Amino acid sequence: MKIREVIVVEGKDDTTAVLRAVKADTIETNGSAISPSTIEMIRRAQKTRGAIIFTDPDYPGEKIRKTIAEEVSGCKHAFIEKEQGLPKHGRGVGVEHASAETIRQALKDAVMMNETARECITFDDLVTAGLIAGPGAKERREKLGKLLKIGYTNGKQLHKRLMMFEISETEFAAAVETVRREDTHA
Repeated sequence: MKIREVIVVEGKDDTTAVLRAVKADTIETNGSAISPSTIEMIRRAQKTRGAIIFTDPDYPGEKIRKTIAEEVSGCKHAFIEKEQGLPKHGRGVGVEHASAETIRQALKDAVMMNETARECITFDDLVTAGLIAGPGAKERREKLGKLLKIGYTNGKQLHKRLMMFEISETEFAAAVETVRREDTHA
């Protein structure tokens, strides 16, 4: 599988994992203190070939994703779930631990975020759906993130992520209903 866009990852181990899964070019941020020259490389890649931000499913990875998205508009975003990025032995979580199939699927599912999406799902909708506060909210957010392919977020960031991906009220309601059905069968 050949990827036209340049894939933005955190480090060398992520590049190695991506190259085991697909033919692609990568740019490494080398951590969360992204240099101006790295941002400029990403900006140039985005203008010429497109860029996919593919960071680890943890706080530093989300911070890097947010920093790049604020500086370089129009990037696609690829996500893996935390459990997909766990090592077989040892600690940590990251793209470097994901299987080749997981990486290929994440890149295939990469989506464009839209920072100016109009609001249709309200914060109250999230509370009503049991996604914020209360017992089981975290687990429901994890399931919802998988169903909608938007990754896991904490309660505070869920609304913003739904808006950035322009998740429709219908799509949101269907995903919430699926999560509820799974809860009652568990």
